Amino acid sequence: MTLLIVGATGTLGRQVARRAIDEGYKVRCLVRSPKKAAFLKEWGAEVVPGDLCYPQTLQAALEGVTAVIDAATSRPTDSLSIKQVDWDGKVSLIQASLAAGVERFIFFSILNADKYPEVPLMEIKRCTEIFLAESGLNYTILQLAGFMQGLIGQYGIPILEGQPVWVTGESSPIAYMDTQDIAKFAVRTLKVPETEKQTFPIVGTRAWSAEEIISLCERLSGKEARVTRMPINLLRTVRRMMRFFQWGWNVADRLAFTEVLASGKPLNASMDEVYQVFGLDPKDTTTLESYLQEYFNRIMKKLRELDYEKNKKKKEKRTPFKKVNSQ
Repeated sequence: MTLLIVGATGTLGRQVARRAIDEGYKVRCLVRSPKKAAFLKEWGAEVVPGDLCYPQTLQAALEGVTAVIDAATSRPTDSLSIKQVDWDGKVSLIQASLAAGVERFIFFSILNADKYPEVPLMEIKRCTEIFLAESGLNYTILQLAGFMQGLIGQYGIPILEGQPVWVTGESSPIAYMDTQDIAKFAVRTLKVPETEKQTFPIVGTRAWSAEEIISLCERLSGKEARVTRMPINLLRTVRRMMRFFQWGWNVADRLAFTEVLASGKPLNASMDEVYQVFGLDPKDTTTLESYLQEYFNRIMKKLRELDYEKNKKKKEKRTPFKKVNSQ
């Protein structure tokens, strides 16, 4: 079986590629920049240049492919809009996959996308789910809540460096999941017939609010967080202003997602039936506590080592050289 992984250089995509390679699949990765995908080659993947926004580049990448795992999404730093990548690009990929005779198509969506029609990314994900289900492809849709990896930059690093931690509105509890665990579910779908033409929530062991995560980080790091609250009405005003400028459309669409994070409504779902269908053990899923514990243990150990080396050099500078008398 040959897998085409789209978005393989991203936070989630690279874990999907790693998992598929480890399980013995022949993996091909569609990437915009082969230079940035050198690590995928080192892992044993085939790297092919291509871009969702240029449909003519997809046909060659899909040749001989059995299944597609789509982990691509637009990034805040992209010059292209969310619509161009997450809608136009995905429609092109689905159509090209159908034309190429792909047997399975796995798509990552967002949990509760149907409840936020005013949020561009959520509405686009909802529409893509419908388009995929009606495409004729044998699909599986995995609805995610959030990545644990993103919490390091959002909470871990600012707390360690004494920088502000930004919290907006009424914090929505989110069931974050380690991308390695998400990748496990994604690759597992290929071996479980019961996942065909189905949609599943894939979320962490429990939902955490921003305040709970901050408290956990403070306990694990031994440092106090500088929490700064951003009024949701201010962000809404900024978003409306950004819509007046074409260069600000992508930023405005991203800011709209704060409506989800600050709504107070949890992003969570029961996983009991999901574990049964996939044949996986919930005890093997990484908890947020263990993930952050490992991160802070590693960082605090490194900081202690740096302090030791720094103090050692200072001590050496203060110690005068002994004069040796020549005979």
